[in-house]
Amino acid sequence: VPLGVFWFVVLSAVWLQLLEVPDPTVVPHYQAGVVAFGLSAVIELLGEPFWVLAQAHLFVRLKVIAESFSVLSKCVLTVILVMLYPHWGLYIFCLAQLLYTSVLVMCYVIYFMTFLGSPEATKKSFPVARMKALLPNLVEDETFVNWKEARLTWSFFKQSFLKQILTEGERYVMTFLNVLNFGDQGVYDIINNLGSLVARFIFLPIEESFYVFFAKVLERGKNVKLQKQDDVAMAASVLELLLKLVLLIGLTITVFGYAYSQLALDIYGGSVLSSGTGPSLLRCYSLYVLFLAVNGVTECFAFALMCKEEVDRYNFVMLALSFTFLCVSYFLTYWHGSVGFIFANCFNMGIRIAHSIHYIHDFFKESGYRPLAGLLPSPLLLLVYILSGAITVFSEASIFVFFCCDKGWVARLMHVSVGALCFTATIITMFYTETKLIHFVRGQ
Repeated sequence: VPLGVFWFVVLSAVWLQLLEVPDPTVVPHYQAGVVAFGLSAVIELLGEPFWVLAQAHLFVRLKVIAESFSVLSKCVLTVILVMLYPHWGLYIFCLAQLLYTSVLVMCYVIYFMTFLGSPEATKKSFPVARMKALLPNLVEDETFVNWKEARLTWSFFKQSFLKQILTEGERYVMTFLNVLNFGDQGVYDIINNLGSLVARFIFLPIEESFYVFFAKVLERGKNVKLQKQDDVAMAASVLELLLKLVLLIGLTITVFGYAYSQLALDIYGGSVLSSGTGPSLLRCYSLYVLFLAVNGVTECFAFALMCKEEVDRYNFVMLALSFTFLCVSYFLTYWHGSVGFIFANCFNMGIRIAHSIHYIHDFFKESGYRPLAGLLPSPLLLLVYILSGAITVFSEASIFVFFCCDKGWVARLMHVSVGALCFTATIITMFYTETKLIHFVRGQ
């Protein structure tokens, strides 16, 4: 938290004094927005110990309820203030963000205040008995710093910092190098937020939950032969099916997202989004979602098993990749505008996937398990995906639905009906060819 306050002050000064500030007549209250969002980050840090504790002990329901309630509160407040006080501008989103983080932290604090010391906690032999134990304190007969844990923490900190550059690097390029004007940045942000909905609501929970699963089933830093073989078999089976699941979700979004990006943007934001670079951005983002899907699962397995030395080695790889990614982002943006950012992200994710696949292959090569087979869909299903993609693209560009968004609701419904038939055929084929995966999904 003290570090959070320090960076809040420093970065607020950078954003307000060193970087370009929008015209106050066009974007009023920008300074208040910078301060409010920095303050919300500090508030969220207060709840971090509770979040980590809940994550480590698989309190899935608590996490779902807390995040759902906080997001709902934020959305309701935003809608009310936009309807009643639209002239407040950025103040609306500042208040909504502060409410979101405050509600999120309070949900965790209230839950643990009632849970700790309760009969349920005693029954589960929960390692923490009082709220005071979650605060910084000195323990007798122990050194002030556990240097082994501190070195591992430092390794993960460096890794998180580099991952932040790789994940949000294009925003830093946009902000510091001014390669896009504020208008283009706004369109890019809208497309990025829409495209990342699937990643946030489906892939991220899967990645977080199964990171904990793999970390508990297998021992970090141990060779596959030194692990319990029953646990290795379980982990290999789950990893294979998990890879197949996210691959098929990603392929479905990529195939159908291409032909329906323009229609989706027209319904969502009108001609402002559907007539410019918006459709091209969303189509490229549909491909990027496939990379996100595979990378999330492969990295969560690799990070769950890496020892400190492997994490440090990977940090060097990520450092080089971060520099390359920022350079590629800069040049691709000059070559192809905001679409270049998405191509750069695909390149970045492709390298990270290759590294994680190499790690998984090396880990399992001395065993009889091949979980990477999950990245190979059945030939019949692959054929159906190709046919569905071709049919839906033809439907969008055909004489009947040419520029479907300009031909009224009848043309739109025809285009959607074609997609619905292709999607149904894809799902039916999936049920017949991926029976093991369907059983896994039902069981989980």
